[in-house]
Amino acid sequence: MTDAPSFTPPIVAVIGAGPAGLMAAERLAQAGLRVVVHERMPSVARKFLMAGRGGLNLTHSEPSASFLDRYDAPARARIGGWLAAFSPADLTAWAEGLGQETFVGSSGRVFPRAMKASPLLRAWLARLEGLGVEVRVRSHWTGWEANSENGVLSFDTPEGERLERPDAVVLALGGASWARLGSDAAWVPGLEEAGVTVAPFQPSNVGFDVAWSPLLRERFAGQPVKGVALSHAGRTVRGEAMIAAYGIEGGGVYALSAGLREAIERDGKTELTLDLRPDISRQALTQKLLRPRGKDSLSNWLRKIVHLDPVAIALLREAGPLPSEPGPLAARIKGVSLTLTGTQGLSRAISSAGGVMLEGVDDRLMLKARPGVFVAGEMLDWEAPTGGYLLQASFASGVVAAKGVTDWLKSR
Repeated sequence: MTDAPSFTPPIVAVIGAGPAGLMAAERLAQAGLRVVVHERMPSVARKFLMAGRGGLNLTHSEPSASFLDRYDAPARARIGGWLAAFSPADLTAWAEGLGQETFVGSSGRVFPRAMKASPLLRAWLARLEGLGVEVRVRSHWTGWEANSENGVLSFDTPEGERLERPDAVVLALGGASWARLGSDAAWVPGLEEAGVTVAPFQPSNVGFDVAWSPLLRERFAGQPVKGVALSHAGRTVRGEAMIAAYGIEGGGVYALSAGLREAIERDGKTELTLDLRPDISRQALTQKLLRPRGKDSLSNWLRKIVHLDPVAIALLREAGPLPSEPGPLAARIKGVSLTLTGTQGLSRAISSAGGVMLEGVDDRLMLKARPGVFVAGEMLDWEAPTGGYLLQASFASGVVAAKGVTDWLKSR
């Protein structure tokens, strides 16, 4: 009597150990596949850990329609499918399943109670190890072997070149921001040679140049502008801005960064409008400004009457002498116009736009030009502001790519 042959599960190579890659690895291992994660850096999830230094904003608690609206319009329909597969509620439950209690902040953002990434990452790596996932660091994917049709991957490792032929591949190599943490887009030429169309990378969630007066630059660089409404091209967001020596940055600016960047590319400059008192109407503000000033300086009077701090008053003065009449002064407070003349580069960007064009992947996130190769995370061409939207879509795309792999392998 001969023993029945044992079944050997297919091997999947996941290249890139950020949130998208590790999430894909977890789902693949849970599906019973053998998973090897390759990371060219000396340790995994470096950008993820950096994101957690100021409080790890995992996702956002706002309604699904509003949530989806945060993504760039060309990618919105596709990302809607990703969020259906792995929603903000799913991400929160996943984090808590790793022992990381979460809470919703006053802005609706969702954070782990620990307010950093390292405890979550440690628990996650322990789970992956328990699932049998092998993680290889300093394993740099250099492309396919010379005959690109044979599916053999080449890796540069401390021991020299290593060739492997997995049954499927998930690429989660990141975008083009934070190059020192591993996201340097060095993979672009190799994919283009394989017939994949890659949109040029551009900075996203980034600051913009403003020609400040020397006084404002010297006195207020590094100061926040809190509780404002920012408007551009008919779109208004509430948030915070930060004065920088070069111009302006911060969460409220980042939420508008795609439109601001495109307008500057097209016209050489654009106008960003700040409402310094968004919770009061212009008419009501005018009534407040009718009160006599007495012996107060103008700055002290504005501080007392309409609660403007020194940086807000300095912004009012950037447009020229302050109007003396209540109506025009109220209009200035409700509409400080800043001329943005340039965009900071990828080296200063939190994230990037551009990457593998969504038309080049199917709904499973498999490359149309390269069957059996799936793509996830920021190396795809989509864009979102900070606030939990970047991480949410990255995690969700990893889930979708992993399911795509399992479905594709079953179909074979």
